[in-house]
Amino acid sequence: MTAAIISARALMDELAGPLPPVLLDVRWQLGGPDLRPDYEAGHLPGAVYVDLDRELAGPPGAGGRHPLPPVEDFGAVMRRAGVSAGRPVVAYDGGLGWAAARAWWLLRWTGHEEVRVLDGGLAAWTAAGGGLSAEEPAPAEGDFRPKPGAVGLLSADEAAELARTGVLLDARAGERYRGEVEPIDRVGGHIPGAVSAPTTQNVGQDGRFLPAKELRARFASLGAADSAAVGVYCGSGVSGAQQVLALEVAGIPAALYAGSWSDWSSDPSRPVATGPEPDATT
Repeated sequence: MTAAIISARALMDELAGPLPPVLLDVRWQLGGPDLRPDYEAGHLPGAVYVDLDRELAGPPGAGGRHPLPPVEDFGAVMRRAGVSAGRPVVAYDGGLGWAAARAWWLLRWTGHEEVRVLDGGLAAWTAAGGGLSAEEPAPAEGDFRPKPGAVGLLSADEAAELARTGVLLDARAGERYRGEVEPIDRVGGHIPGAVSAPTTQNVGQDGRFLPAKELRARFASLGAADSAAVGVYCGSGVSGAQQVLALEVAGIPAALYAGSWSDWSSDPSRPVATGPEPDATT
């Protein structure tokens, strides 16, 4: 299996090699404007823009705010971007890797084995001396055919069961986990039994992932180790993908509850826990 992340320097070398990876620009911000104008102003040369809200998610509703896109629609988007089964893919964004990890996770889930995230995103690229281009590429149609199920995906019931029998990590900010604030979803709090594990602690000041050894120690302190079944959720399945990616870097396989809190909290019959401890329910 290909490594989950790639440095800017290593990416430069690969782009100059005989089989350069397909580049996906997945810049996005929660609740913010479309960042396509940012892409048009400057992106990694050859990168294709992918819209997270429209192309890496289905319409909000059943399944949460960012439900998984229809598999065939996702496959068509990837083929238009030039993605093929035998060619590596690198996704990047402009922040903490949330959006790029969403693309990474979807490609992994649908069977693409050679996909990575640019560690540190666009900032790491420019810091390493990488140039930007305003030219929009027109890649040849790829041949990627998605086959879902290659990595773990949790339903709401499976996430609840994992919180009881394994380790379920809540990737949101601590105040949302505790239920002190909830700016987006119906109610604040967390899935009973879930452990708070904010994604901001997966990266350093420069936005790059912590070394694998440090990530492994962090997740071990939260109960996630080789012997435990591990799952992740967040608000709507975006930042949770970054947590799955961080776990992958640490060598710990994990499943994603893609519907996440936006799906869980939409059903008033589901229990909600508040406060700093996993099991205090309301």
